[in-house]
Amino acid sequence: MYRFLLTPRWLGILALTLFASFVMVQLADWQLDRYRGRSAINERIDAGATATPVPLASKVPTPTGTAGTAGPGPATEDTWSRVTVTGRYDPANQILVRGRTVDSRVGFEVVTPLLLADGTAVLVDLGWIPPAPGGATAQPQVPALPTGEVTVVGRVHASESASGAVSDRNGLLETRRITVPRLAEHLPYPVYGAYLLLDEQTPAADAAFRAVPIGHANNWQNLGYVVQWYAFAAMALVGYGWVARREARRAAGLDTRDTRPLDRAAEPDSHPTPTAPA
Repeated sequence: MYRFLLTPRWLGILALTLFASFVMVQLADWQLDRYRGRSAINERIDAGATATPVPLASKVPTPTGTAGTAGPGPATEDTWSRVTVTGRYDPANQILVRGRTVDSRVGFEVVTPLLLADGTAVLVDLGWIPPAPGGATAQPQVPALPTGEVTVVGRVHASESASGAVSDRNGLLETRRITVPRLAEHLPYPVYGAYLLLDEQTPAADAAFRAVPIGHANNWQNLGYVVQWYAFAAMALVGYGWVARREARRAAGLDTRDTRPLDRAAEPDSHPTPTAPA
């Protein structure tokens, strides 16, 4: 009954169906991996929100290079950890990161090196401030920073991957992305390979700085794609089986349905128009 499945035509259809299902399963597995990765990020973000701060060096390797270099980045599991560190800000090497959006407003994030007692520094994102009047790229007036020793509590943020040009505008470094190795080239000391998003500071930071929100990764979208691709793979296999069964029933004479197109114009008129008598 199903011997036709061994013909070249049906073997080709089977091979195409299996290949399509295989590709769909691979896509589902890829999205599943992304879902797990993003879920792990969200778990670290949530854990860091309430964790007791630990010393910076316990989560990010201390830089051992020369001035103008960045140390190794943190391990993946240490990103978003809550850490504490004490030092002095270096406003002479302050960095403005333009084109950053908070509450639908475009402005600048202010990143300042915190000099540590061992001669190294860590970049601290103090928060967001609006641009000066005149447009989204108008350089703002940065609030004054404490001149003495400060203790910072913040979240470990990995260096942003996309590199951008670093320029000097009115005595301040300016860039579009916080790419630590690229920024380190413009600083006169070795820098930790990650930066900190400020949570709190002693003495307190100026109220003009607005905290940079930490957004969760959209892992549910990836989960939806997982279900979608697995469903498509199953539908391809079920569809092949359904078509094969229908073909087998037709060949065996069990499917008596008339599959010919219905030509209404060729059918005899069941209600002929009466003709007038001669």
